[in-house]
Amino acid sequence: MSARVSPIPHAARPYQGRRAGLVSRTLAALVDLVVVVSAFWLGYAAVSVALFAVEPREFHFPDVTLAGWIATEYVLAVVYLTLGWSTSGRTVGALVMGLRVLNRSGDPMRPLGALLRALFCVTFPLGLLWIVVSAENRSLQDLVLRTSVVYDWHRRIPPASEPAATSRGPA
Repeated sequence: MSARVSPIPHAARPYQGRRAGLVSRTLAALVDLVVVVSAFWLGYAAVSVALFAVEPREFHFPDVTLAGWIATEYVLAVVYLTLGWSTSGRTVGALVMGLRVLNRSGDPMRPLGALLRALFCVTFPLGLLWIVVSAENRSLQDLVLRTSVVYDWHRRIPPASEPAATSRGPA
């Protein structure tokens, strides 16, 4: 008879399934911001290399206006968040912090719901601060779209029969 080893660290087990607090979610968002900004600059570098390969004698770095940079970052962030939330329920930041976004049924978000949540989060990031006054650790986006961000260290999404707890967890 073999003992089953849990993938959840012993100290984290009491928080599994609880809604995440402001600090955890803010740190995850900062990691995601680094990912999105890095993706932009990696894309810029790839375009620059391609332009250099085509016309090395006439090469100059492409101009990037502030408006163009902001618009591109906005689109990249929305696409990145939508893909993460509609597939595994996680982005890189959520994975690092042990978080997962779930719909009201405790299931992964569908693509349209993930897109709406991504648009809302990128357009109005200060909605995250609602967690401070929420008895259930819900952001404004969570309230409007009926989603939850929970601590979840499982590699895969647990079955919906394990609903997310509604108690406040630590930040």
